[in-house]
Amino acid sequence: MKLLRNMMFLMVAFSLLVVPAMAKPIKVKFSHVVAVETPKGKAAEYLKKLLEERTNGKIKMEVYPNASLYGDREAVEALKMNAIQLACPSFSKFTGFVPQLQLFDLPFLFDSTEHLHKFMDSEWGKKILKLVGSKGLVGLAYWDNGFKVLSNNIRPIILPKDAKGIKFRIMSSKVLEEQFKVIGAIPHVLPFSEVYSALQQGVVDGAENPWSNFYTKKFYEVQKYLTVSYHGYLGYMLVTNKIFMKKLKKAGLDKVFLDSVKEATEYERKLAKELDEYYYNKVKEYGKIQIHVTTPEERKIWKKTMMQIYPKFYDVIGKEFIDAALNTK
Repeated sequence: MKLLRNMMFLMVAFSLLVVPAMAKPIKVKFSHVVAVETPKGKAAEYLKKLLEERTNGKIKMEVYPNASLYGDREAVEALKMNAIQLACPSFSKFTGFVPQLQLFDLPFLFDSTEHLHKFMDSEWGKKILKLVGSKGLVGLAYWDNGFKVLSNNIRPIILPKDAKGIKFRIMSSKVLEEQFKVIGAIPHVLPFSEVYSALQQGVVDGAENPWSNFYTKKFYEVQKYLTVSYHGYLGYMLVTNKIFMKKLKKAGLDKVFLDSVKEATEYERKLAKELDEYYYNKVKEYGKIQIHVTTPEERKIWKKTMMQIYPKFYDVIGKEFIDAALNTK
């Protein structure tokens, strides 16, 4: 009897040790470089809410905005090592091993957000998303920021020729380098976290940004002129790694994870469109920056000038991808 009691005691004690271990939540670290108030920042928080609620706490997500954990380039490397489980870098951070993603940096490739999304959701867009798998990553979705405007401290920019000699900050991107060179400007690569101080100190004269970045990072405080050109698009790839996906599948949580990502993506796209207009109006309300909205005729000149760079990237990106993007309407 005493032996039986001892065995039962040991079994209960063992179960108390095992259950907490089994119940330990799966931790997800999501690193990004933008402010919480941006579409990406808000969508990251929304995804956290969805995952934690739908899994009853089996997944716990920590969000690190404003490059507080990693810059975008470091985040991709951290993701490969499973030091983090989610990142959403700009496309340029993947182009070293997925050159097709340079397609999204091409100026005047998409006429509208609808045109853009139609391509992203097509078989061509899905094909590009899968290409990151070669490095142990899993492309989950495309997230929007928006179409870009030009700002600078030198002079009003009405036509491409007005940009001659002006030094613009760019992300590390061969396409963006050529885009600015073709209008006579000087491209200068800088991390996003350094842009405000670089503009303030005159390291660069200007930059290109969607409205949400321009407003939330307060670039309007250190810029005099702005051109509403919408010449190019800035977007991101939401990405995880294969190690993490295997862990989710083993726990039976992969479906709820992917469903939540899909819903967060729809939310992010809708929010990006809403905030684009909101932040545009906030910049106008600020009243201390001279804004020029390109006319249809001016836009034709911009388009004709910048699209001259396309042939340089036919072999790198693949002309078939570029043609597919242009023709997906």
